[in-house]
Amino acid sequence: MKEEIVQTRRFESNYKSFEWKQIHTENERHSFNVHPYKKDISILYVPEDSTVLIDFQEFTTNKPTLFFCGYQRIQLLQGTDIIVLNYSRDFYCIQIHDSEVACDGLLFNNAGQFPATELSAEEDEMIRGLFQEIGDELELRDSSMEEMIRILLKQIIIRATRLWKKQQLPGQVLNIPAEVEFYRNFNQLVEIHYKEWHSVEDYAQALGLTAKTLSNKFNKLNLTQPNELIKSRILLEAKRLLCFTNWSVKEIAYELGYDDPAYFNRLFTGKIGDSPVVFRKLFNEGKKVH
Repeated sequence: MKEEIVQTRRFESNYKSFEWKQIHTENERHSFNVHPYKKDISILYVPEDSTVLIDFQEFTTNKPTLFFCGYQRIQLLQGTDIIVLNYSRDFYCIQIHDSEVACDGLLFNNAGQFPATELSAEEDEMIRGLFQEIGDELELRDSSMEEMIRILLKQIIIRATRLWKKQQLPGQVLNIPAEVEFYRNFNQLVEIHYKEWHSVEDYAQALGLTAKTLSNKFNKLNLTQPNELIKSRILLEAKRLLCFTNWSVKEIAYELGYDDPAYFNRLFTGKIGDSPVVFRKLFNEGKKVH
């Protein structure tokens, strides 16, 4: 057995909770947020040459990297001095405070691109310092601790959002603030409505556009087409329900807004490569699924 070291500092008051955790794990899986419907938000600081599994995607870091997780299932597979922040939405809700950090639809609830942000040496030093300050505050237990942690947390989120936009968004989007907001708004709508709105027309109407105009706009901005983003979000939820509930395929189809389970089965099989039944079987057998 490889040695695993975990340091934990925690704050809890009424419905608010905040946890700072530093982990060293090598060739042993350290799991948390195992159930994807746990309501906590997680931010991971992962040094280079570490491996994490988030939902059904494995990441090995080439540089220190930040990961931002809402309802994702997370496993740390290998790494030294990984730091994890877990906090309840009552402690800091990104939707309520969206005007402060403008990360909803980018770092969180992004239908198209997983929110991983790589750090340069200078950025790494700054971000690690903020993570460490949060840990120190939790140990200090001063009367102003809670508000100080929020201030530090917001700094991490704001800096990461700026970096993520530079790293992930095409120049046609990044250089025009209105286009960044358009992209955020679309992702926010998908997260809210993916179970009931399945067509590009639904989202185009909400944005005051025609479906053709919306698709052309995404194409012009060099973004993944909206239909693909919508289907990706639906299928991610389908995979989670197959792996973490005992619902039948028919029940999952209905949950995701499909009145015809056979159509849902064909959609899943065509996009994923395995039928829902086979996908669940492979996962339960410990096989790697995507």
